[in-house]
Amino acid sequence: MFRAFKRKSFMKVDNNKVVTLVYQLQEESKEGSVVEKVEKEKPFVFLYGSGHMLPKFEENLEGLQPEEKFEFKIKSDDAYGEVQDNAIVDVPKNLFEVDGELREDLLQVGQMIPMEDNEGNQLNGIIKEVGDTAVKMDFNHPMAGKGLYFTGSILDVRDATQEELDHGHVHGPEGHQH
Repeated sequence: MFRAFKRKSFMKVDNNKVVTLVYQLQEESKEGSVVEKVEKEKPFVFLYGSGHMLPKFEENLEGLQPEEKFEFKIKSDDAYGEVQDNAIVDVPKNLFEVDGELREDLLQVGQMIPMEDNEGNQLNGIIKEVGDTAVKMDFNHPMAGKGLYFTGSILDVRDATQEELDHGHVHGPEGHQH
């Protein structure tokens, strides 16, 4: 007697799916410097279509299934945009004082420092130079002006729970914990 074997059917990457993947991000191209590498031991897990990812990143993953590989480039305009000159500012040096003492250990060129703007928004700034009275900081995204080149593979796709949909992010293992 012969039996037909059912092919394993996988969910596809689409809105309201929880996607688990691994990837390598390089600057500009396959030959570019490695910016980030996410491996199976601690994969990247996100809620597709929740608005938390770059739209072009999601667009390039749409329709993929577990075990499928991907490779794509996102131009800087579709990633973090171009470098904005108005995001490079002089910050008064006294803002780096704690209890009246200047935190010299923080004031290192290349150091990324979490800051807050006048409206209370959190942003990161990179110290470009330290002067006598001011610190020149760059508040552009570190990847501004650069293309992104991704290679990787989809590990899993599942339906999001109602709680995840309500909250707009993944819960549970490798996702957000409350």
